[in-house]
Amino acid sequence: MIWMWVGFIVFILLMLALDLGVFHRKAHVVTVREAVAWFVIWMAMGAAFAVFVYFAYDGQWFGLGTLPDPVDGLLNDGATATEKYLTGYVVEKSLSVDNIFVIAMIFTYFGVSPLYQHRVLFWGILGALLLRGMMIFFGAKLIAEFHWILYFFAVFLILTAIKMLFLKSEQSDLNSNVIVRMIRSIFPITARFHGDHFMVRAGSSAASESETPNAPITPDDMVEKSKPGTLLLTPLALALVMVETTDLIFAVDSIPAIFAITGDSFLVFTSNVFAMLGLRSLYFALAGLERKFRYLKAALATLLMVVGVKMLFAEWLKLSLGEHFNLYLLGVVVMILAIGVGASLIADRRGMKGQ
Repeated sequence: MIWMWVGFIVFILLMLALDLGVFHRKAHVVTVREAVAWFVIWMAMGAAFAVFVYFAYDGQWFGLGTLPDPVDGLLNDGATATEKYLTGYVVEKSLSVDNIFVIAMIFTYFGVSPLYQHRVLFWGILGALLLRGMMIFFGAKLIAEFHWILYFFAVFLILTAIKMLFLKSEQSDLNSNVIVRMIRSIFPITARFHGDHFMVRAGSSAASESETPNAPITPDDMVEKSKPGTLLLTPLALALVMVETTDLIFAVDSIPAIFAITGDSFLVFTSNVFAMLGLRSLYFALAGLERKFRYLKAALATLLMVVGVKMLFAEWLKLSLGEHFNLYLLGVVVMILAIGVGASLIADRRGMKGQ
């Protein structure tokens, strides 16, 4: 099975290299049209991989589908593996939408130019994939050894859903964020952006001149006071760290959600990867539309609650609905999202007419 993992990871790295090294080699503002095109491409790849999952598990290629799923105790054949992959993909993609609006707030706070937002998201998502990979590996080990931990995950998801429904999220001052304060206490940070650099050296040409169009007119005190050659972080690096931290926080919700569907680490990881790869394109297509989708947060909270309840009553659901009950869960997830988006669009249209 290790060759299946190696092949998948190599394929993803090649796609990322093609993305950054060819199509986005030069910094530019990503238009909505370009973002939608890339989103469709990543969605098509995710859907095509579902076909591969079906045949790989049905034919037990490289040992896939030969071990019982730690969640339901069943052997995954082509049909059940595809159901679980698609359900996990839709759940992870849905939960990543809320992450987009937080990233938009981070970019606004740090004043990251649209010219360099794609670069931050690229490296941010690459780091997020590594962190999620480790979380999935240890999560799968825990579930395989201690099945009761699924009930802990279920309660956690339900409590998270209640929090999302009833507690209003307020934009906080990122200067008071413990991560930001810790970084500033360890590393010197420039006062202004320096092009697409995450780090510069004091006294270098990159540190002497700012390439950012809206850079402050005031002198960069940190660069001037530091000894020549000192390595300095730029605000772009701070934004990158906050994007990574945000995804780690959201992963605490989304990783347990997909473990409610399957404990097969290959299905969990691949569905997560394809959901994350489309996040950059989804950001450029949806950023700034949080008010337009006013009921989306309620839909996501409902989705988490449904997944949590499913995790608690998985055995009963399996007996009542049969071994393909994940297919019904996929239908419920899609219906919840459709209702949330539809209700938001209707309310937005009525609001425009009332003005």
